[in-house]
Amino acid sequence: MAKILKIYPENPQENLIAEVIKTLNNGGIIIYPSDTVYAIGCNIFDIRAMEKLAQIKKIKLDKAQFSIICNDLSHLSNFTRPIETSFFRFLKSKIPGPFTFILEANKNLPLAYKGHKTVGIRVPDHPIPQLIVEKLGHPIASTSIKDDDEVIEYSTDPELIAEKYDNLVDIVIDSGYGDNVASTIVDLTGGEPEIIRQGKGEI
Repeated sequence: MAKILKIYPENPQENLIAEVIKTLNNGGIIIYPSDTVYAIGCNIFDIRAMEKLAQIKKIKLDKAQFSIICNDLSHLSNFTRPIETSFFRFLKSKIPGPFTFILEANKNLPLAYKGHKTVGIRVPDHPIPQLIVEKLGHPIASTSIKDDDEVIEYSTDPELIAEKYDNLVDIVIDSGYGDNVASTIVDLTGGEPEIIRQGKGEI
């Protein structure tokens, strides 16, 4: 049964953030707010947690395209090939923000990402995921929460999200209503930035 933690973005309670970190370190799955839609995530270095995340999304882990959530660009060199100066400047101008950037992966990716040629990097403009990554000491793997209703597409009410995922996740962070527009996905693996999905962010 999922535990609901009311964590306020303006002043996140340290003891509750510490509980989230403990859960992630113990292989737990969390649902958390972002600057776009609510998302579901886990410890990127815990292969069992990653498999659990894939099961929740009803896909095989080796087919999963989970984003890597960072709190700044310092983790880029851990997971991606060197980036051209112009692209790096472009990235810096858009981060933090409602964007997922597709970059060429290097060979140091966590076990669950082995074999992936590219990886999606995201730095949300929201204090809670930034604080979680900072306190955890490394990024988390993440994917948006899609709604079964094709018209609604993304769930915004954390209480309804908690009901739906009650037996699938360990913690639901309630920070009030989320957005219903996902991030803009930008591919930076070619000669120039290419928008793969237009979402909340404008390029």
